[in-house]
Formats: sequence, structure tokens, C-alpha cells
Amino acid sequence: MGARSCGRYSPFREPSNFLPVTDHLPAPDDEFEDVLQHLKESRGFDFTGYKRTSLMRRVRHRMAQVGIEAYPDYIDHLQVNADEFDALFNTILINVTGFFRDPEAWEHLREHVVPQLLDGHGLEDPVRVWSAGCASGEEAYTLAMVLAEALGTDRFRQQVKIYATDVDDEALAHARHASYVERDLQSVPPELQTKYFEQQNGRYVFRKDLRRSVIFGRNDLVQDAPISRIDLLLCRNTLMYFNQETQAKILGRFHFALVPQGVLFLGKAEMLLSHSRIFDPIDLKRRIFRKAPSGPGTTTHFVTQAFAHDRRVEVGPLDQLREHAFSASPVAQVVVSAEDIIALVNKQAETVFGLSAKDVGRPLRDLDLSYRPVELRGYVEQARVERKSLRIKEVEWQRSPGESLWFEIHVNPLIDHDNGILGVSIVFRDVTSARRLLDDLEYANRQLESAYEELQSTNEELETTNEELQSTVEELETTNEELQSTNEELETMNEELQSTNDELQTINDALRDRSSELDQVNEFLESILTSLRAGVIVLDLEMRVLAWNRGAEELWGVRRDEAEGEHLLNIDAGLPLAELRPVVRQALSDPAFMTDVRLPAVNRRGRAVTIRAVCSSLRANDGSPSGAILVMEQLP
Repeated sequence: MGARSCGRYSPFREPSNFLPVTDHLPAPDDEFEDVLQHLKESRGFDFTGYKRTSLMRRVRHRMAQVGIEAYPDYIDHLQVNADEFDALFNTILINVTGFFRDPEAWEHLREHVVPQLLDGHGLEDPVRVWSAGCASGEEAYTLAMVLAEALGTDRFRQQVKIYATDVDDEALAHARHASYVERDLQSVPPELQTKYFEQQNGRYVFRKDLRRSVIFGRNDLVQDAPISRIDLLLCRNTLMYFNQETQAKILGRFHFALVPQGVLFLGKAEMLLSHSRIFDPIDLKRRIFRKAPSGPGTTTHFVTQAFAHDRRVEVGPLDQLREHAFSASPVAQVVVSAEDIIALVNKQAETVFGLSAKDVGRPLRDLDLSYRPVELRGYVEQARVERKSLRIKEVEWQRSPGESLWFEIHVNPLIDHDNGILGVSIVFRDVTSARRLLDDLEYANRQLESAYEELQSTNEELETTNEELQSTVEELETTNEELQSTNEELETMNEELQSTNDELQTINDALRDRSSELDQVNEFLESILTSLRAGVIVLDLEMRVLAWNRGAEELWGVRRDEAEGEHLLNIDAGLPLAELRPVVRQALSDPAFMTDVRLPAVNRRGRAVTIRAVCSSLRANDGSPSGAILVMEQLP
């Protein structure tokens, strides 16, 4: 796509080779720097990171058009004439873009990169893409067509979000209309034109159902925070217009924005130059790179000072912290080395299985644990050979006479970066309570079956009695005295029915009062949710929003009527969904689950913040999970 500088394309000729290692700048000009500082302070446009040679030429060109020679005089002109800012920006930044610009690179991206990128995404996992410097939107809609072809239009609408950013409000307004003339679509294949564009009043408009997945917004690559959790980031022919220091800062922000294994797509005239490798090449010729794993000295050099300050937290002695965290786990866990030697035992395992610190260093086969409550050595060897996790369900252990425990055992291989086996982790999840609850339910079911049989027998007796009564009625009809007696009995029955009707009316009044009380309780609960300053989200078992209080509206900028009924993962509001999803799913499966985590997020103002999130299970009357509750607040 097009080359953009700080969100807009430069008019300068694209070089045919890589970016130079250093900028060839003229001698510093304090008066020219004063012009750049005035633009930054008065209009928020920071051009200080641009290469000075081309930038000075464009500013001098505009000054010549208005007949001004000195930079101080031009600053005075800017202060007096507000319209001059727009003319100057249009001179410095000129949109140059198009659909499928550099077709060979786009073809490689479509055939090789996008399929690999989508292989790691499930049917519900969001696909997040960022087009940095989108200009009038051609690059963003090219991305939409490529992903819609790969996923199909239905999955595209459900999973894909394309964030297209620029600093030019006029270009963004054009992009939001998604309307182009025939000349603009010359590089779009005819079959894609027919499939993705509709003709309206002589123009070609991108499909509205897919247009909703493309989100346009203002973002300055030099000053503004990056969009996070991005799978694919396009910023083509942009970096070459910045000096080396600014390039490094932007690349650091791109590294922060991408998920692990995320892909960066640059323009053919650009190259990554840095002493710290933060991106690995996928296809160097076509300028496609993959995010390198973070390591010491990798990203700190590139992230802005604000980001670095937010993320540098003293965590103390990590080894001691890990040791205590493992030991304090409420689930019994044993770690066996690659040589079948007991390497780690936590306190819960010591309590349940009678182990101690003396057992560390002993072979697994020498411990009763190797065959009780289940033969473990075979499962450990299978996990080691197949390199996959195993789950052993409904394991019963008679710990003592009259006391049975039930476990679900997880055997997980521990694999290093070179696919070598470090050892095997054995986790014993105590499911005794669940098993006993299941036994109680089975017993209750048998009781219900017995009651049903008794009810069936009673029903048969009633049918027999009904037949006898019918015979009696026929006999009573033979005499007038017996008919009179029957009439009196019917009158008595009528009085009883009237009494019963009065009782039903009383019950109906009681139910009406009860309904009124329930309405008051609901209003009381609603007032509690409304009064809480923290954001409260209540989810059902399908992760759909049941309640979204005012605190959540203030925190994420999403109204209650927009959120309630929606799937949590479909709410695009800066929520750290990737980190929250496993926590919420655990709360939905474990009625006793509760956790308190701190996560990075983006609030409704688009600022990066840290939130404290408390997630707990919502339990039904029988103790089973019926949903989850998220309580979130922004930390200072």
C-alpha cells in the first residue's frame, strides 16, 4: 500500500534501495526548528522526527508560494492566518496510495503468510489487523478483501477487526465513505470488484456488511500509543521518511503492538536497521517480518519512555517467588525430571500422599505414588514419548478404611525451546466433592424413580375406583331418593369448591405480593450495580453479558444496551480479552474459582492503563456454576 509519514504519505520520490543507516542532514537551523516546535505546540503535529532535507524543501516551497523568506516571519503568518496550517500540511504530506500496491508482495502475503497466520485462530478467536497510515482507505479495504477470501465472509464479519489509522482527518473522512471512482479500482481484479464493490451513482462503494469490520481513527505514529494485540501490522513505505532515532521508536511500538508471532509488512523501499533484533525476516525481498521473542535488551531501546516506565516493575527474587507459588498451590503437584527422578513436590502433595522433602531426588518407581492411586509410570512415559498432555479421569483412591478420594490426574510434558524433554508435571485435581455430588444426584434420581412407580400404582388404583364410582352412579339413578341424596352431595361439593376458590384467590394475592417484593429486590440490586464505581460485568455460561453497570460504561466507553446480550469476546472496547478469556472460562467451569489479576488495557479515551480485575464464579442454588462476575477498576 502507500507510504505514509506519521499517518500521511510523503510526496518525495521513493528510493530504489534500502534505507540509509544515517541521515544526511544539513547544518542545524534553529529558526527552522522553531517552526517545527510551533507546529507541534499549536496543532499537535510533531515533525521533529522527519528527515530535515526533504522537510525543509517542502516548507520553503510553501513559504515561496505566500511570498515569505524568513522563518520567523512565517511563524507570524501562521499565527495570524489559521487556514495556512492546512495549506502547509497539504504541502508536506501528500496522499499516495492504491489498491494492491506492489501486487507481487500482496500475492505472497495472501498465499503464504495469511494462511499461516489464521491456522492458530479458532472459530471464536478475534483476528486483529492494523493499517498504519491508511490515507484514503485503499490499503485497509485491500486487507479486508484478502482476509474475506481466506476466511469466508461469514467468519470475516464475526472475527476480523481492521484498525486503519491516519492523522489526516480529511483523508479519514474520505476513507469512511468507502466510495471510489472507476480509475481507483484499476488494480483490483475484476472478480473482486464484482464481489466486494457495489455501483452507486457512478461510483464504486465497498460492501456495507464488510465495511463494519474496518474501523478508522486518528493516530500519530510518533506521539500516540499503539493499538495492542495485533496479528498483522501494515506500515508500508513510511519509515524511510523518519530519522533513525524516530524509526527505532516506531519499531519499538510496533513490536509492543504485535502479539507473539505477529507479522509486520513494510514497503519495498524499507529495511529494518537496528542493533537489537526485534523482528525476524519471513521474506526479506518482500519486506515481511515476524515479531521476535522478547529478551534482555530487545524492546527497551525502542519503546517510548512512557511505555518503558509503565512496564518496569521490580518483582523481587523470582526464584524464591516461583518456589513459594508452586509450593502454595491448592492442587497437589509433583514434577519428575527427564530421568524419572522426583524434582519438585508441593505442600498439597505432601499432605495428601504423605510425601516429604526427603523424597525429592528419589526415583519415581521407589515411591508408592508411582502405582497408587493409579499406575503412573506408563502415563509418564507416554507423555514423554508423545510430547502431549494426558488426562486420567475418575481415579478412586482408598486412602483409609471408609474414606475414598477421587482424582482427575493431568500428566503434562515439560518441553524446552529446542523440543527437548525437561521433565513431566503430574497434577492431582481432587474431584471428590463433585463425585459425591454426582452420587447424591444418582441416589436422588433413584428415589424419584421409586416415587414415580408409586404414583403410577396410585393412578391405577384411582382408575379402578373411578370405574366403581361410575357403577354406583348408575345404581343411584334407579330411585328418586338416591337421586336426591346425590343432589345434596353435589351441593356440598359446590360449597367446598367455593371454599377452594377463595383459598386460590388468597394464594393469588400472596403471589402478587411476592412478585412486587421481587420487583423491589431487582430494583435494589440494580441500584447497587449502578452505585458501584468499579466496572461490573456479569456473564452467563456462554460468556454473554447479562449485566453491564455504569462503572463499566465509564471505563470502556460502551453503553449498557450495546453490551448486554453480546458475547464478551465480541466487545471491542480495549478490554484485555486474550488475558481475560482463560480466567473467565475457568470461573465458568469451577464454582469455587476466584482470582485477582492486574492487566494492561486501553480505556475509553484510548489510553494505555493497568486495571485490577477480580473474577469469580457465579453459582446457582445447587452450587454449580451459572456464570461469572468480573469486577474491574483502573489503577492509578
